[in-house]
Amino acid sequence: MAYKVKFVDPAHNYKLIKKEIDAAYNDVMSKGDLVLRGQLESFEKNLASFVGTKYAVGVNSGYDALHISMILAGIKSGDEVIVPAHTFVATASAVVNAGGNPVLVDVADDHNIDVSKIEKKITKKTKAIIPVHLNGHMSNMNEVMRIAKKYNLIVVEDACQSLGATFANKKAGSIGFTGCWSFYPFKILGGYGDGGAITTNDKKAAENAKFLRYNGEDRKTGEYFYHGFTCLLDNLQAAFLDVKLKHLPDWIKRRRQIAAMYKKGLEDIKEISLPHFEEKDKRYKDVFQNYVIRIKKREQLFNFLKNEGVETLVHWRVPYYRYKNLKLKNYGFPVTESLSKQVISLPMNVEITDEQVKYVVKKVKEFFIVQR
Repeated sequence: MAYKVKFVDPAHNYKLIKKEIDAAYNDVMSKGDLVLRGQLESFEKNLASFVGTKYAVGVNSGYDALHISMILAGIKSGDEVIVPAHTFVATASAVVNAGGNPVLVDVADDHNIDVSKIEKKITKKTKAIIPVHLNGHMSNMNEVMRIAKKYNLIVVEDACQSLGATFANKKAGSIGFTGCWSFYPFKILGGYGDGGAITTNDKKAAENAKFLRYNGEDRKTGEYFYHGFTCLLDNLQAAFLDVKLKHLPDWIKRRRQIAAMYKKGLEDIKEISLPHFEEKDKRYKDVFQNYVIRIKKREQLFNFLKNEGVETLVHWRVPYYRYKNLKLKNYGFPVTESLSKQVISLPMNVEITDEQVKYVVKKVKEFFIVQR
């Protein structure tokens, strides 16, 4: 259907920066710079600078960033890695495909891993923790790193949804052994196709990630160090992302403005729980990758807004551990179960106008008038 307010609008976003994107395309194509050329190196340098790390390595997806990070962390058969129960399945899949066993931990009301429950899941086999910074809001990294230090665990940040977010003045993806990024089109920094990256302060990890992403080969010497993969971020996507990265600070400001408008318009509706977690703890500064509200009548609201021309998104109606073929242990995760039944993401993108935000607010309010 033709939505009055789209969840995201990549075509509109392209028009906003068309001259720059077209120039980047012409630069790559006129030079024939398709694989491992200067545009990728430029983006990696600029991404590392933005995140606050020494190195960045472009890969083909957020999953590839997680999978390679697990290999770099030395995860092997029998090793356990703690992951949140409420996340995209790729977080756990990266552990499994490296040979390890994901051990799930329930999340807190901010949708991120409940740090008070991590230590109970640590065993002699535990080797790492993957905190996920969901929806543009970081996990409590002080507690994660304290626990990791106490038990000598490696921390890999799944920061795919939180580029630019901070906790205690440190940016997502700059605190752990590695930070993992996704540039899927719907992300806060989205490409025109899939893409991802690893950030790290570990020189050896960055070097090995570059080998692993390109068949295990050192492209400078031709020597092979791994049975690697083919998951390189291609030059054209890197060039596009480098353009968008320049706009990201302003785009984050716009997302925070939109979030403030939603808050002002919806905060008096007692049936809705809003995602302004940073107001409860000033150590956080969120970027609102998604504006996720909680409501018991989620499906009714979803259908109502769809009929009114508002495109929304529901993440993970069924928690990933409930799919039997994945063979994951379900220890009972009450918060995750509740979230899966109640969360819905309202339109959040830099292309949306103030009038469109007001329209969404108006329609959400109308839903409750109809319900009453």
